[in-house]
Amino acid sequence: MAEFLGLGLTHYPLLSVADDRMADLLRWTLADPGIPDQHKDPAAWPELMRREWAADGGTAAAAGHRKHLREDLTACRAALDEFSPDVVLVWGDDQYENFREEVVPPFCVLAYGETEVCPFEVMNERGAPNVWGLPDDMTFTLHGDEPGARRLANELLEDGFDVAYSYQKREAGHFPHAIANTQLFLDYDNAGREFPYKILPITVNCYGQHAIARRGGLARFADIEDERLDPIGPSPRRCFQLGGAVARAFAGTDLRVALVASSSWSHAFLNDKDWHLRPDTPADQVLYDAFVAGDWDTWTATTGKQVVDAGQHEMLNWFCLAGAMHELNLPLTWSDFVVTDVFNSNKCFAIFDGKATS
Repeated sequence: MAEFLGLGLTHYPLLSVADDRMADLLRWTLADPGIPDQHKDPAAWPELMRREWAADGGTAAAAGHRKHLREDLTACRAALDEFSPDVVLVWGDDQYENFREEVVPPFCVLAYGETEVCPFEVMNERGAPNVWGLPDDMTFTLHGDEPGARRLANELLEDGFDVAYSYQKREAGHFPHAIANTQLFLDYDNAGREFPYKILPITVNCYGQHAIARRGGLARFADIEDERLDPIGPSPRRCFQLGGAVARAFAGTDLRVALVASSSWSHAFLNDKDWHLRPDTPADQVLYDAFVAGDWDTWTATTGKQVVDAGQHEMLNWFCLAGAMHELNLPLTWSDFVVTDVFNSNKCFAIFDGKATS
């Protein structure tokens, strides 16, 4: 009989750079000529945003933000070590990294073996050195689970869930940082190099209509006025259903399985209605309150349009986790909701008790 642990955490790339660079995304946004000047004026910002930005561009606040995130990551790692999983399944988005114009699967099981990953690729491209002072091309080994991934894909297909699968990443492509940063941050002191557990990734096309249109990320307002949108991504409800299907696929095994959602919640650079300046905290709060209450009806009633309007694209990974926890009836034993206006995204952390079995 399988045993399960549920975890939710962030893969926030700027946690890997120094405090004085942690607000770089906001600095980049403030240079967008398409944003009206009155919205760039700190005097017009919410109180939290002004306090975090302060007179130093967020540097002092970044230290506190890092400390808070690291404490929550430590809690997640402690739960993982206590559980001692056979495999860590991670739902993470692909941001125009492995999947590009050639193919964009809604869901893809990555049946990779031992893989050398450079975790600093994303921030290297933005000219931000890593906080560990390690070489830019440093790599760590991600211990994949190719046989387990093949079996899982087969189980999902037999269950009527039409997932894609991949045996190797795109040539010259980046390894999805949602997955890489999960290992990096759960082994923060060692920059990911001593993480002992197998990781079985499932990528989710969280960016949907913006996957190719915005190349999975940042865009100036002038560039998006007439953008040619892509087909939408999978719906929140379908992601919830995938989580349930994954739980069922493992339930009949004798494995200890950690199921992990890897992403922040709403992102400023995806929140068009607030000029990419801050995340949509009210929208996040609605889902967090329901999350804590185990109100999955509110989650499954959430539409894809609502997710996109709030800049919550990457939360589809959490809808997968929610579906699995609902299927397994695992209780939420701890969570934390970290709110920020300056550091691009609100972050949530969660632990669902692994002592329950299916």
